[in-house]
Amino acid sequence: MSRDDQGSWLFLLFNLPAKHASDRVKVWRRLKKFGAIQLKTSTYVLPDEPAHYERFQWLAKEIVDNGGEAALVRVKDIEGMPNAAVVAMFNDARARDYDEIAEPLTLRIKDTKGRKASPEIFTGRLQRLRHRFQEIYEIDFFQSSRGQQVGRLFQQAESLESNKRGSERKERLRTEDYQGKTWITRPHPEIDRVGSAWLIRNYIDPKAKFVFAKTMDRQEGALPYDMIDSEFSRHSARCTFETLIERFGIRERAVVRLAEVIHDADLEDDKFHRVEGFGINQLLKGWAKQGISDEEILVRGFQCLDGLHAQFKR
Repeated sequence: MSRDDQGSWLFLLFNLPAKHASDRVKVWRRLKKFGAIQLKTSTYVLPDEPAHYERFQWLAKEIVDNGGEAALVRVKDIEGMPNAAVVAMFNDARARDYDEIAEPLTLRIKDTKGRKASPEIFTGRLQRLRHRFQEIYEIDFFQSSRGQQVGRLFQQAESLESNKRGSERKERLRTEDYQGKTWITRPHPEIDRVGSAWLIRNYIDPKAKFVFAKTMDRQEGALPYDMIDSEFSRHSARCTFETLIERFGIRERAVVRLAEVIHDADLEDDKFHRVEGFGINQLLKGWAKQGISDEEILVRGFQCLDGLHAQFKR
């Protein structure tokens, strides 16, 4: 959201009795998670968007149900405070959030000795910091400059992680060599197979044709993926989706976030602490049990991933 796009603001004004201290803490935590900023005591503001309006509505109802008072107000202009000043307050708040991870991230980058001695620890700590960065990024409504700076730090850290794995990496593949192919995978596709097909169709081979078989010899000349002993499959604790983005050098941020979602839902190791994929995976399994064809499951799965990808690009 740019400063010029901002048309109005949402105000949540509330009051909870002093004896409800625990409820006050819960409300404060929810507001912090929403990315709201405080203008005055018990007055919080968010950009006027449907999702924010719904969050404030539900929170206002909870406050009232707990014996408090709450009002939700839409404001076009704030007297004595131009929109640019409000945007600056949001950016300052996000900068403080980003600073919480910038210091430990910088220390990880500078700790060459520790990184070489314990690469697994470096990777694990980097993943936790990256997860927190993504949480902040989702409420960084005006793309603050501090967020961009920390993003560059992550690129630097990830390049160090990449160098560590350099000897394990295979040669990067060119999408030009994989056009108009037939891709084969196992029947009853679940989230990794559906996600990989979505990735192939959108980022590797726009005219890809997908077929399903239990063994690779059913379709001569087809490229297997997510099948035993195939190049494009699970490797080194990575799901097939991650293998594909690694081999083809796909680095779009929204796609990398999708990879985390699919990884956690497929491998169930909670590596990235992403939960969005579990519901999608249950839908895919349910459609298979209903007898929906593999081709139709792909179509429906693509629609789910299109929506999630669009949200990640927001």
